[in-house]
Amino acid sequence: MHESHGRTLAALRKWSVLLDSAFRVPGTSLTFGLDPILGLIPGLGDLTTPLFAALLLLHAVRMRIPRVIQVRMLINALVDILVGFVPVIGDLFDFGWKANVWNLALLERHAHPGSKPTRGDWIFVLTIVGVLVAATVIPLVFALWLLSRFRLF
Repeated sequence: MHESHGRTLAALRKWSVLLDSAFRVPGTSLTFGLDPILGLIPGLGDLTTPLFAALLLLHAVRMRIPRVIQVRMLINALVDILVGFVPVIGDLFDFGWKANVWNLALLERHAHPGSKPTRGDWIFVLTIVGVLVAATVIPLVFALWLLSRFRLF
């Protein structure tokens, strides 16, 4: 691994922890970071995750991390971003969905030359793609069936 990548990963690690898991709920193993707190500020909270996710993904591209890992990182961030748009629920979701820490772990795991995606990486990405395809196709098939059933098509 290139020395500048190591320094960048160290900085990204600090920010990931700060955003996702810097604080512990007393008496529990539950952690949270600034992300759910910043999420309470309209506008600012909705920008934090996408900007940091973009930095992580940009570094993944620079390090030539396998594409499937980049897609997995993108999916983690998109789930965080999309659920984050829902008031209150998105803020609560940020306590459990630690996209920044997970994406950093993926980045660090694959930062070494010759590291390959695991079967779990492929299963995760293909499952999400399958769910998205099903979520698109099933309503279309149902709509076409309704239209043909009532002879509107």
